[in-house]
Amino acid sequence: MFQVAARFPNPLCRFLIPRASVLVEPVRGRKTRADPKAKSKTGRLKVPPPVDPVEMVVLKERFTHYDLIIRALRFEFKEEVMRGRYEQEVGSLAEERAKQEAEEHRALMAWNDAENLRLRKLREERVMKQLEEAELKRAERIFQKEKEIESFLMEKEQEILQLQEEAKTFITLENLDQRIEEALDNPKSYNFAIDKEGRVVKRTVLQ
Repeated sequence: MFQVAARFPNPLCRFLIPRASVLVEPVRGRKTRADPKAKSKTGRLKVPPPVDPVEMVVLKERFTHYDLIIRALRFEFKEEVMRGRYEQEVGSLAEERAKQEAEEHRALMAWNDAENLRLRKLREERVMKQLEEAELKRAERIFQKEKEIESFLMEKEQEILQLQEEAKTFITLENLDQRIEEALDNPKSYNFAIDKEGRVVKRTVLQ
């Protein structure tokens, strides 16, 4: 039996109870387990209610009948489930189900082949389009490269023509005497001052 810890005025008294006991708080308004029996029920003896023999026989028969009915229903339901499972595994339903599964498999394979063919066509079209785009880009790069080369050649040709024109004024062994005479006949003074805009503002006269 559990020992009941009564409500002590001092809470520290609760810790003085032995450890083997269990603290069970009593319900407020009701007697505790340690309270004695009420004075009005001191001599009272608890007697079970009387049982009618006829009623007991009737209830026993009805319970037996109910148990037989429930057991028969269980056996019938179990037999029906087992019969259905047997027919699904080895009976006519199994053959019909195998036919349905074969037909379903055939339909799924046909759908799979059609889907693979459709995806193959889409993939081929995509690859052809990518090849065409790559060829177009390559042609554009080649055209751009040729255009750059042509522009470079034209620029170099202009530089060569300009150098050829400038080479006419170069001093060589053949025209060295002529250039010396021209320089002596036309003296030039490079001693001059210029402003911020680059204009000559003062020049020293040769003597």
